[in-house]
Amino acid sequence: MLRKIREKTTGWVAMTILAILIVPFALFGLDQYLVQSGTSTVASIKAPPTWWSSAPSFWPASVLWRHEEVSTEEFRNRFEQVRQQQRADQGDAFDARAFEDMENKRAVLDSLIDQKIQAMAAQAAGVTVSDSMVIDEIQRIPAFQVDGRFDPQRYQLALASQVPARTPAQFDQLVRESLEQGLVMTALAESNFVTDAEMDRLIRLLGEQRDVAVVVVPAADPGTVAVPDAQVQAWYDAHLADYRAPEQVTIEYISLEAADMPAPPPADEAALRQRYDQQSEKFAEQEERLASHILVEVDPDADAATVQAAQAKAAGLAAQARAEGTDFAALAEKNSDDAASAGGDLGWINRGMMPGALEDALFAMAPGEISDPVKTEFGFHVIRLREVKAGERESFEAVRETLAREQAEADREGMFNDLSSRVVDAVLENPSGLGFAAEAANLKVQKLGPFDASSTDGIAASPAVKRAAFSEVLIQDGTVSDPIEVGPDHNVWIRVVSHTPAEAQPLAAVRDQVVEAVRRDGLEKAARERATALRSRLEKGESLADVASAESLPEPEALTAVPRGAPLIAPGVSDALFAVQAKEGGPASGSKVLEDGRIVLFTVDKVIPGNVAEFPQEQREMLQQQLGQAAGIDDVQALVAGMRKSMKIRVLEQNL
Repeated sequence: MLRKIREKTTGWVAMTILAILIVPFALFGLDQYLVQSGTSTVASIKAPPTWWSSAPSFWPASVLWRHEEVSTEEFRNRFEQVRQQQRADQGDAFDARAFEDMENKRAVLDSLIDQKIQAMAAQAAGVTVSDSMVIDEIQRIPAFQVDGRFDPQRYQLALASQVPARTPAQFDQLVRESLEQGLVMTALAESNFVTDAEMDRLIRLLGEQRDVAVVVVPAADPGTVAVPDAQVQAWYDAHLADYRAPEQVTIEYISLEAADMPAPPPADEAALRQRYDQQSEKFAEQEERLASHILVEVDPDADAATVQAAQAKAAGLAAQARAEGTDFAALAEKNSDDAASAGGDLGWINRGMMPGALEDALFAMAPGEISDPVKTEFGFHVIRLREVKAGERESFEAVRETLAREQAEADREGMFNDLSSRVVDAVLENPSGLGFAAEAANLKVQKLGPFDASSTDGIAASPAVKRAAFSEVLIQDGTVSDPIEVGPDHNVWIRVVSHTPAEAQPLAAVRDQVVEAVRRDGLEKAARERATALRSRLEKGESLADVASAESLPEPEALTAVPRGAPLIAPGVSDALFAVQAKEGGPASGSKVLEDGRIVLFTVDKVIPGNVAEFPQEQREMLQQQLGQAAGIDDVQALVAGMRKSMKIRVLEQNL
């Protein structure tokens, strides 16, 4: 049988059939076998081949197309990084529940997709990153530095402490990929610039001043005209989202606060003396040493011969300093490379003020002694210890009140922790209610609500309490929460007793609000129509004074040399004044309808451009650089958006 199968599959007919089958597999189906399973992917990016970058979108996405993916692991790692960053930035205001919404997930995914697109652009452009560039980039990272210099041990520890931990090889590859992605975009962003002519025009606009005349038209009387039911219903139907009752909860809770606990009994004398002995270093002044030194400076990158020569020079200076009758200050003045210390004087020194080797040598010396050369990162030091001032310890009687206060605070904290533990144990025994826990700690069960997520009443002002109160777990299970810290030594335990989801309020409940909104909308439309009519009269040649007189309005107020952004009458008025294009041979007119229904009617009578010659050169250069950078960023965003259009991007939201 096997021989017959082989004969049937080796003839020219079999070869013809195989060739026919290869075409559809290559064009349509084969990539499906090569692409990873969708369960481990959140997005795939397919780009035309580099040799046909303008391939139409209907051209089959076969194995010939370039392909990148965003794995679920990549997405989850980045999403967690963003979560931690926002939690650190927002503190208690961080809402973990809101952070999990699809909009946030898509934003994080889009940033990863953009990175993949940039990497594909770099590969198509033939961008490569050398090993030396990777090394330089890593050594510039502050997290890997000690005293401003790259430290290999700090580097290893930092990589090991990451989540997940990375090996140096893995981190090198990560940095290499980041550089490859960023080189093209960085070069593009930095290539943009602003010409001197553009800067001159911008300075004239920024420094522009205007002479204007202004009239404020009072708001119309809203009156009490009845609003037809049909109009009320139509407005309500069109603005349902404005009349939704927010999600609300009612909670019961117990509160344990150290400040409300009875004062602990005063500590006895023995306990205070024991505390005094345990904290003896706290009440003792540090020993101080008065020292001078001579520095023979050595570059950290100097070769062995240079280092040996510097050490020999320092040893010779130490021998001279020990010779009878030698003036150490004069010797230091003449030979020390430390120009900042006159005569080598270092002043009084406590532990922790000097580099480790120098400090160890200094605190091992006797007064009057001169050290052998001591090596630090600055070079070799010859030290002379001039004087020692022993630290003195404050007496027990002098610090007794401090000790008593600290002991009382410690005792109160201990009582607080004991009671908290008692409540936690009681909640674990009976998580369906707070009565048992309250009884165990002699606390009172209190009630709060209903309240929504914007409430600031009582403990609902705490973001942590609101996060717990509106969490699905507590709402659905009705169980007691874990202890929630609402302040220093202040914990609460809550249980959701009722929950009302967000829902549209019936028209009958919000009718007054709807009627008010309809009237306000009508007044706004009427104000806009009147503003248009008044402005039309100005554009036809009437003066602002004539219009004001005819409409029984106040006389126009003349404002001269109004700068851009000046606070005038109400927000937005200044912007409206500068949005009007000036006319030659006559004033330009404009209007601004305010939120309270008033109309600001104005004319622009004169435009005074900013003075380019008076603009500070330093500010000009800084602004020019910032504008170039902003334009460069726009170019990068436009390039990425353009590349997105030429690619096929598939997002699997179910895997987010």
